[in-house]
Amino acid sequence: MTDLNIAVIVERDENGESLIRELQRQRAGVRHIWPLPAQLPLQYDAIFCVLSSDLPQRIPWVPGEPSSALVLVDDGKGPLNLDLIHNCAGHGMLHYPATSRMVQSVLMLAREGFQYERRLRGRIEKLDESLRTMRLVERAKALLVRLKNISEEEAYSFLRRQAMEKRVTIGAVAATVIDSYDLLS
Repeated sequence: MTDLNIAVIVERDENGESLIRELQRQRAGVRHIWPLPAQLPLQYDAIFCVLSSDLPQRIPWVPGEPSSALVLVDDGKGPLNLDLIHNCAGHGMLHYPATSRMVQSVLMLAREGFQYERRLRGRIEKLDESLRTMRLVERAKALLVRLKNISEEEAYSFLRRQAMEKRVTIGAVAATVIDSYDLLS
């Protein structure tokens, strides 16, 4: 857990002090922030933040695309609001009084969950890009079939050959064919 930069956004009472000390024992860089800022900071690997009724409005990232692992901290002062917890889309939950084992395990699980989510988003983005490229190639092939009166295989070979000659992707060639057709139409 070393090399982690962690923001701790909780009251600096006995529980808050205990949480900060435990995170420092993990050799993480810890910065205490209080009162709760209008927007959660973005530059941290993990954020431990007290659960408040307006926390979802203070989260600066787009839902599903967090920039930090978020651990919600329940100070135990009010009833547990499961809808609020759901709307915060945290990666972990810590309840006071927190033990050393709880802090270590929630930090590890939150970071792993965040990193897994990030890898999945990367794969989804690559798949989306592949799908866009396939659509472009299919559209360019259809244009070439119609305009040059050639077969689909010949149209694909043409696109592929152009891509290799120009050292660009077949998607870039397909986009150029489509753009050229749109410009000349």
